Amino acid sequence: MESRIVRVLFCSLLGLSMLISCKRAMPPGSGKDDDLRRSTPEAQGVATEGIVCFLEAIEDMQLEVHSFMMLRYGKVISEAWWYPYRRDVTHIMHSMSKTATSTAIGFAVQENILSVDDKVISFFPDDLPAEISPNLEKLTVKHLLTMAVGMENLPVLTRDKPNWARTFLSTPIQHEPGTRFRYDSNASYMLSAILNKVTGETTLEYLTPRLFEPLGIQNIQWESTPDGVTLGGAGLRLKTADMAKIGQFYLQKGKWNGVQLLPASWFEEATTAQIYQRPDRSEEENAGDEGAQGYGYQLWNCTHDAYRADGARGQLIVVIPDKDVVIVTTANVSNIHTLLAQMWKHLYPVIFPNNLDSDEMTTEMYGSRVASLELAHPPFTPEEILPRKDMKQSYRMESNSLGIEQVTFDFRPDGDCLMTVKKGNDAYDFMFGWDRWRYGETNKPGPYFLNNRRTPDGLAPFTICGYGNWTTASDLSLRLLYMTEAQNEYYSCRFTDDAVTILLTNTGQPDAPPVELKGKIAL
Repeated sequence: MESRIVRVLFCSLLGLSMLISCKRAMPPGSGKDDDLRRSTPEAQGVATEGIVCFLEAIEDMQLEVHSFMMLRYGKVISEAWWYPYRRDVTHIMHSMSKTATSTAIGFAVQENILSVDDKVISFFPDDLPAEISPNLEKLTVKHLLTMAVGMENLPVLTRDKPNWARTFLSTPIQHEPGTRFRYDSNASYMLSAILNKVTGETTLEYLTPRLFEPLGIQNIQWESTPDGVTLGGAGLRLKTADMAKIGQFYLQKGKWNGVQLLPASWFEEATTAQIYQRPDRSEEENAGDEGAQGYGYQLWNCTHDAYRADGARGQLIVVIPDKDVVIVTTANVSNIHTLLAQMWKHLYPVIFPNNLDSDEMTTEMYGSRVASLELAHPPFTPEEILPRKDMKQSYRMESNSLGIEQVTFDFRPDGDCLMTVKKGNDAYDFMFGWDRWRYGETNKPGPYFLNNRRTPDGLAPFTICGYGNWTTASDLSLRLLYMTEAQNEYYSCRFTDDAVTILLTNTGQPDAPPVELKGKIAL
């Protein structure tokens, strides 16, 4: 109890200092459209001050978190979105998609369509190499589920290769399947391809009536390969509440609204460590490593007797069975283990068996904190700088690697900027608010799709949000969020009398140098 009092005092002071410096407030919203039940943290045995400290830690560490939701006993006790991210916008799941694919395999096993012990080569008789190696012959569905294929050099499956399964099956398997862990999204694709073979449906089509519709998950997008197979290992887009439902579905071992949709035995098998990532290290060396606690069926085991669906850059569904808790985040962070560490530090210790007394001051502090959350944005335009207004100018661009032929800046009377980028017969509009975020949509794929392994076809329009500020009278900084993709583009624009130079960078390629675009006024 003493440690809790100290925590209350500390977080209260921290929260009060935040309230004094807060520049904007956004209402957290009711969330009544997602069919999830709501409660308060204390009513479900969770201390609110721990949640506040978690939110403060994210702020202090400058982690770009987009949303957060925590459930206890099946009820949402905390939810937050960092403006301009919103509860009604879907978000890329990256490799969290793998867990949805493995769940589809579970349904197929339940329906006796396949078994985890089935040989992979049995599903692809027309795509096999001329000579089938002993290791390829041994490869089973379970080996795909557990990332234990045995390949040293993974195949690169790209949009210009029409048959991904054939490429995968022709890649040498150096080690006996089941003996070594090697994370490989291609294995997840193969699971999706197998489902397509045995059901005649895509994984998305197959899962919709079995999982998504019963859970009330709608408006799902999932990328497909060039031959129409659901990507499997990535490319799924869901809302934060949808992620929470999937986490609760797992926590309840396949039961939803009193109906057992999938046998509990599948979840016991899927969430148990089937293989270990670092068997070469001692138990002590592996003890605190979130990447070495074992791997189930497209699921990671965690410390604290938890497990997680894990997507790159912070897309997380963390399930803590012995606490009856589900924690969900969407984000764009470089190291998800840092985010997990803050959960264990601030959230896990404040989960108690019994209901707690609420504290009015802490409750008000929490509400204000959630309402004020905002993504870090560029500095405001200095007061002495007057932005360009009520003017429009087009620039014909020099030849460049992006194929951009013309850029037009339309500065509105209120200082907002509409930037139009022309490539061939296509023109894309991006609205940037002057010292504020402005929402929009675009058909232009975001930076994530610069990777030739992704297939954005048919997924547009993408939800975007733009923010602009002037750093000098001639320098304009523009930040564009691809909100459904969790990636950002930055345009640093320098204007001279008759020319513009634009440096374009993006978080989809963090190590790449800026692309320099130069243009002259189009007469």
